[in-house]
Amino acid sequence: MLSFRITIYRPVEEDTVSNADTDYDVVVIGGGAAGLSGALMLARARYSVLVVDGGAPRNAPAAHMHGYLGREGIDPNEFLLLGRAEVRRFGAEIREGTVTSVAPSEEGVRIDLAEGVLHARRALVATGLVDNLPELPGLAERWGRDVLHCPFCHGYEARDQQIGVLSTTPMSLHQAGLFRQWSDKMRFFTHTGPPLTDEQAEELTARDIEIIVGEVAAVEIVDDRLTGVRMVSGASHELQALVTGPTFSVRAGLLAAANITPSPHPSGIGDFIVADPTGRTASPSIWVAGNIADPANQVIGAAARGSEAAAAMIADLIAEDARRAVAARRAI
Repeated sequence: MLSFRITIYRPVEEDTVSNADTDYDVVVIGGGAAGLSGALMLARARYSVLVVDGGAPRNAPAAHMHGYLGREGIDPNEFLLLGRAEVRRFGAEIREGTVTSVAPSEEGVRIDLAEGVLHARRALVATGLVDNLPELPGLAERWGRDVLHCPFCHGYEARDQQIGVLSTTPMSLHQAGLFRQWSDKMRFFTHTGPPLTDEQAEELTARDIEIIVGEVAAVEIVDDRLTGVRMVSGASHELQALVTGPTFSVRAGLLAAANITPSPHPSGIGDFIVADPTGRTASPSIWVAGNIADPANQVIGAAARGSEAAAAMIADLIAEDARRAVAARRAI
């Protein structure tokens, strides 16, 4: 897990647009791919930007990050360090901290931290989500290593291995169908998932996916490596990778003061914060990006959403500046 200290950087040039009534033009909450991507766009637009991050990235257990063009296979922590360095180059500040509340204010937004209060014209919330894993002895310790979720993140690395799918939700069947693309040695454990229909069982069998009925009792580990699972019945089944589908809970408690609460995701995989296509929430000064807005985003998608939200925020800030300039001219 990566942590870092509060660092103050050289301010942006004097002619940068800013608001004397606020500490920053934009405070970005969350320093992952979405937050840093948004901060980069905003800082390059010459706004004063602060990124507040708790230093606990969701993908920290993974040794490598996949599917990100130009950064394939990079260590997730190295990726974040590179992103922070790029953001800092354009005058943004980054600090370690925990935001407890974000709420609209006369200036734009009020941000409460454990160590004080900040005011900004806008806030970009990119706090991500929490993976709620099935309660199974040995499973959480292997998460992101040989207990997997996303085939696009880890399917190639698990290719041709003996892969098991732990059924816990209706999405488990979908996972089995996806991972079959990477291996023809597949086992589907019915575990606590919904009973298979005759049609579903026929489809799995037709694709040479072995169906193992019964509940799994534990993950088996030998020499820091997953070797299989043990059933409640006592039987063991050899595996090299185990696929499971967590449910997702967004980190959105800080938005309660703005009357923004999570909604159930249409897919049934968890919850998310409803926003317009640019990431703007029902509270006009607060925007969201990344997994808090779309739990299905991979890292590259989260970065794209952060960039898109920032572009929309820049247009919104420029429009506000124009309105203020017109009002000031008319008052002369």
